[in-house]
Amino acid sequence: MKPTLLITLFISITFSLLTPLSSSANELDKLSYITEFYPPYNFKDQNQLKGIAVDLLLAATKHSSSKITSNSIRSFPWPRAYRMAEKGPKIVLFSTTRTEQREPLFHWVGPISPTRIVLLAKKSSSIKIESTADLNNYTIGAIIDDIGDQLVKSNGVKSSNIKYVPNADSIAKMLSLGRIQLWAYEENVARWLIKKVGLKNDDFETVYTLNESDLYYALSKDIDIKTVNLLQQAIDKVKASEEFTAIQNKYL
Repeated sequence: MKPTLLITLFISITFSLLTPLSSSANELDKLSYITEFYPPYNFKDQNQLKGIAVDLLLAATKHSSSKITSNSIRSFPWPRAYRMAEKGPKIVLFSTTRTEQREPLFHWVGPISPTRIVLLAKKSSSIKIESTADLNNYTIGAIIDDIGDQLVKSNGVKSSNIKYVPNADSIAKMLSLGRIQLWAYEENVARWLIKKVGLKNDDFETVYTLNESDLYYALSKDIDIKTVNLLQQAIDKVKASEEFTAIQNKYL
């Protein structure tokens, strides 16, 4: 075989091997990435999106030669973001607690971090929860379609006992003022917000654990499984490195 033919063949084979990888990476750029205010995992600071989940996503997509930046990620109130992810098209929602109820609704990539959904109360209220039957004795603050809302309802809490509030900052203040008795939310996020609004974490306590799980990226079901797997492989690569340790240390 002539040298020119060998070179042509080599180039052809190399291109055929690299093209699917490049094409797959480009598929990540076609997805719509949405999030909410959920520190320390995803939040805005001085109009810049940041947090453990944001930095992990950006590091992972960078390894896949994707062009995603923090400006590619849009922020919405959780109820709207959740509905968008259910409907698609090609939505990646984070950070989302993976539960049995939500399992069939999305593709899942992660985990991002362990998570614990709890009921918080003021220590001075001396509330004791012995069983889920006790929950209907109190007014519980929650955000519509948040995992805290879904869990209290699945545990038999009546709608009349749930006080829906648009944002978690307001719920923290309402709990402090006694306008609600319990707050259903992710424990780390709640503690972060309590401090943010100028309250003392020592004044609050976890009185009941609703669920222990993990936070994930939830992908709408119309996304091709090859693209899902590509993002999963990229996330795994970062999480196995010291880069992820540095990300965690930055926020925790």
